[in-house]
Amino acid sequence: MSFAADALLAAHFAFVLFVLGGGLLAFRWPRIAWLHLPCAAWGVLVEVADLPCPLTAWEHALRGVDSDLSFVGRLLQAVLYPDFALSPTVRLALGAMVLAINSNIYCWVVIRRRRRQALPKP
Repeated sequence: MSFAADALLAAHFAFVLFVLGGGLLAFRWPRIAWLHLPCAAWGVLVEVADLPCPLTAWEHALRGVDSDLSFVGRLLQAVLYPDFALSPTVRLALGAMVLAINSNIYCWVVIRRRRRQALPKP
């Protein structure tokens, strides 16, 4: 089960990275916004409303009491589950950060797209 838990931890970490900066993929593939925007909204909601993340619960269930982590698992776990408690203020700040990052990215995507459409066709 340790391998499955480590794989799920890696997928969880990848999901968090996608939530944070997945909008950057919209520069290249605009249709990815249809996947990224709901994921980003979920990430903000989990942080701001202090909702339980199903990936965390699933990983903890796979791991059970035994916390046998690989080296990479320990690194990822330290990022996803910091030793300090996330206060409501910190959670709100994290949610606001995700919202701000992605709002800026999508503003750039829209501006870039409009500029491309405004260019005369050769």
